[in-house]
Amino acid sequence: MEHIRLAGSLVERFRQADAALGADELCDVAIGAHTRLSAWAASSRYGREVGDALQSALADLANQVAWLAVDANRRQHARPYLNDAITRARIADDPHEEVRALACLSLLSREDHPAESLHCAEAALRASRGWATARLRTLLRLRTAHAYAHLNDVGGFNREMAKARNEFDHGPHEDDLPFLQFVTAQELTGIQGLSHLALGKLARAAESFRAISSGPPAGHRRNHIYYTVRLAEAELRCGDIHSAAHTGLRTLPEVKALNSGRTMRHFAQVRSHLSRAQSVPAREFIDAYRTAFQK
Repeated sequence: MEHIRLAGSLVERFRQADAALGADELCDVAIGAHTRLSAWAASSRYGREVGDALQSALADLANQVAWLAVDANRRQHARPYLNDAITRARIADDPHEEVRALACLSLLSREDHPAESLHCAEAALRASRGWATARLRTLLRLRTAHAYAHLNDVGGFNREMAKARNEFDHGPHEDDLPFLQFVTAQELTGIQGLSHLALGKLARAAESFRAISSGPPAGHRRNHIYYTVRLAEAELRCGDIHSAAHTGLRTLPEVKALNSGRTMRHFAQVRSHLSRAQSVPAREFIDAYRTAFQK
């Protein structure tokens, strides 16, 4: 049990480092830890109490590995770990980890398979009925809202977004699961902005991201930088080359110091679009980008 508690503390350290720095350098470490703990679980003898605790710890770690794979831009590696998390959560009769895995599956499938994303979020809502805190319901409503946006269902998005805000207004609770720490006002505004992007409401998306970019990181530095990069993308799609270049130039040092392949992928897309522009700010950004990221 002491080793299992140690594994749980390791997941928390992964979570804290990821929020501050991004997942690129953490992902392989977490995969290695999951592999070793899985081997231990398969080869050791233990009673029911230890067995259930071990399966829950492995589900927790698998969920964390899946998220780290998403942020490290290694999305293809995430789904097997989420399937593993759901299986182990069922074995241990741990609905918390099962719901967390379903929420992450909703995020993972949102862009390519939005109907599946919606089904996963709705399944998580059903599975958590009766015990979910307001913060968990907030996250699951955000997942459904964003899935509706990718399905181009404006009514569904507006309805679920309103429910998410209503749940968020109930505030935190002592029973909130540790992984919900990122569900802040910044995250609500960020998902709103991403949803407006998916719906083609570019000015409203830029407005949401600008509200995040102008505020403090609120303890989640990586997310703050990610949404600022998405601001540059929204400004580009609005045709505002000047603002996009200035946003990109302003956030470039932070992106360089980050280890988030997902954030870097979007930043590289901003660079690609600005490289075709002829304005002075765009050229300044391209020169700075080349200097910062040259091999």
